[in-house]
Amino acid sequence: MTPAIVCRGLKKHYGDVKAVDGLDLEVRAGECFGLLGPNGAGKTTTIEILEGLTPPDAGEVVILGRRWGSQERELRERLGISLQESRLTEKLTVAETLGLFRSFYSRGRDPEQLMADLSLEEKRDARVGKLSGGQRQRLAVACALAGDPELLFLDEPTTGLDPQSRLQLWERIAAYKEAGRSVLLTTHYMEEAERLCDRVAVVDHGRIIAQGSPADLIAGLKAPHFIEFSTEPPVEDALLARIPGAGERRQRDGRWLLAAASLAQAVPALLAALDGAGAKLLSLSTHRATLEDVFIGLTGRELRDE
Repeated sequence: MTPAIVCRGLKKHYGDVKAVDGLDLEVRAGECFGLLGPNGAGKTTTIEILEGLTPPDAGEVVILGRRWGSQERELRERLGISLQESRLTEKLTVAETLGLFRSFYSRGRDPEQLMADLSLEEKRDARVGKLSGGQRQRLAVACALAGDPELLFLDEPTTGLDPQSRLQLWERIAAYKEAGRSVLLTTHYMEEAERLCDRVAVVDHGRIIAQGSPADLIAGLKAPHFIEFSTEPPVEDALLARIPGAGERRQRDGRWLLAAASLAQAVPALLAALDGAGAKLLSLSTHRATLEDVFIGLTGRELRDE
């Protein structure tokens, strides 16, 4: 099948800032693909180039087998786009807004069904200017679905949503993908990426530095668990290196993060080592390895770092 997205050697510079710096990407038909990275990594610039909103300085972009510049009208009919921040006409009602967006396409979805799918029925006659931030976000996604697109672009789709609304939107995205459609999304929520995405790409400084399924990237850490703790006085790396089964170690904001193959083996050994060193344990928690750990391991930064 024709890939949903192919780009090669994509570049976009703003003066000395290399927002996108030679990025290669392929999104398969029928998959949900996630772009992960901190603010300023180049995710939004990349997605805006792929959407045809920003021209690249260099590189090749093919969307659904078509190219911007020569087949734009046909492409616009086949895409749905929800920007990171959507400016909708505030004096229109929700129903009027969806009706307007549906009119832009030769075929599409029933606005009433879209309101039901995005839990906006009760706000049908409410003006956009009176909606909450989460309601506006759901309306923006409904507008992106108005043309029944083959490829859906979602830039931070669940930012500002309450947990229930976020779960409802996840269900909509999953149902859309199950219908054989393709999704490209950017997100800061690792649970979102692990739940929705077939594959993800970690972006940093305008380049893809790792790519694969969430499970494969996490497995690449070779440590399924992490122990996070702090002590008084602080302990040295040499002490942690002797913990049986201990892997990668890093320090951040006065806390240690220790990768471990087995919690049952590492935690008692760590407590014994701290006691032997006369260090008082101030806090300790454990978690399974996540995409957040993958990103920190690759870049030394958290996904929400500026």
